[in-house]
Amino acid sequence: MSAADASGHALITGASSGIGAELAREYARRGRAVVLTARRVERLEALAGELRRQVDCQVIPADLEDPAAPAMLAGTLRQRGIEVGILVNNAGYGVPGVYTASDWQRHARFLQIMVTAVCELSHRLLPAMQARGHGGILNVASLAGLVPGSAGQTLYAAAKSFMVKFSQSLALENADKGVQACALCPGFTYSEFHDVTGTREKMSKLPKWMWMQAADVARQGIDALEAGKVVYVPGRANRSIKAITDLLPDAVALRSMARRSKQIRQQ
Repeated sequence: MSAADASGHALITGASSGIGAELAREYARRGRAVVLTARRVERLEALAGELRRQVDCQVIPADLEDPAAPAMLAGTLRQRGIEVGILVNNAGYGVPGVYTASDWQRHARFLQIMVTAVCELSHRLLPAMQARGHGGILNVASLAGLVPGSAGQTLYAAAKSFMVKFSQSLALENADKGVQACALCPGFTYSEFHDVTGTREKMSKLPKWMWMQAADVARQGIDALEAGKVVYVPGRANRSIKAITDLLPDAVALRSMARRSKQIRQQ
């Protein structure tokens, strides 16, 4: 399945910046129409103005922290007569600090956007893909979901690990239905993520070899989905980190993560 030979728009959540915006640009470059959704309307409209020179580009503002947002999105798509051929679950952020430093409502909003909305959008849009016999779901997870959890941002790695397992199950269930599923697991990526979480100053001290450009992550992620890969880690450095972690005994890997978490907090 390539972007050019399969029908339907690519619906991209969290499309106003970072990896989401670059995924939209990459799909447009490949000739696939796109639907952009995020909270920041001005950013979406600016990106849409750029992409409409290449493909049809629809904008549906939504805040996926709102439990009603997935149903609203699906309803608006139906009203506009838009078929979704690719769903990209990209929206998300991290909650800095240790678990009890934030109140439960903040964590609940995080889980709504990072877990519940991902599941609901997939559940609402998957049946039509199955009926057409083609489609794809690209879940933007993280290398954090494949290595031991860290101290701080307690639910982030857990949510990303969920996305990995969810993608694997979807891929198995739809192998004979023409619908592909892939968990894209980037490591540190130049985007607004660390500005939102307030960790930009700390993260800027990490070695440059650990970082990737959002456009490269987007291109490799789409390639992985189209190639039928179920879990994909972009970048040789990130793949090396995962390989080393996989070889270490769990207790050793966890101690290593504990030291790294402490170093980042001290920095």
